[in-house]
Amino acid sequence: MEILVVEDEAGIADFLARGLEAEGYGVMVAADGIAGERLALSPGTDLVVLDRMLPGRDGIKVLGAIQRSKPALPVILLTAKADVADRVEGLDLGAVDYVTKPFAFDELLARIRARLRESDGASETTLDAGGIRLDLLTREATRGDLVARLPNREAELLAYLMRHAGRVCDRDEILSAVWGYEHDPGTNVVQVYVGYLRRKLGLPGSPAPIETVRSVGYRLSDRE
Repeated sequence: MEILVVEDEAGIADFLARGLEAEGYGVMVAADGIAGERLALSPGTDLVVLDRMLPGRDGIKVLGAIQRSKPALPVILLTAKADVADRVEGLDLGAVDYVTKPFAFDELLARIRARLRESDGASETTLDAGGIRLDLLTREATRGDLVARLPNREAELLAYLMRHAGRVCDRDEILSAVWGYEHDPGTNVVQVYVGYLRRKLGLPGSPAPIETVRSVGYRLSDRE
């Protein structure tokens, strides 16, 4: 399991990283909200411990970005703000838990274990949208009689479009969620990978249901 710690206090970040690594977790650390959001939206992150007050981008804004792009990713807010209103706001915005500073590491660890168990138990193994079924374990996409085994990045792109079927996903959003880092604004990598998916999922007389929305991005039709 890979845990992302987004914390600008170096002492706390180091304390958490050492403790979690000793428990067998993989740990990534970000010292500001911008880097934290980028890492949170990258593939492979299983849980985020997120400080509320961060330089660069506020923790609540980072939480909002995670909810828009990866709503199943569990986020535990870690903050010195202990007011009930603050806790309620964080939980209402999608955090699964809220821990106030100072905290006992064993308590935080227990909360992390509980949230990871919940997340693992509720994890998806297949997606269905637009007449396509995607097996997230084997990366096989099925459409009618067609079965296509997709490389990892193509499967991640298709999964993202399927989870947001019927909604236009803009290029920057897709880049951030699927590739996990900033590309040159002029890159055509999304267009190229959409082309791969269209060729692999098209049927005679029935193109793949991935629509181009000019100057915006792409949409997977939710009509079968």
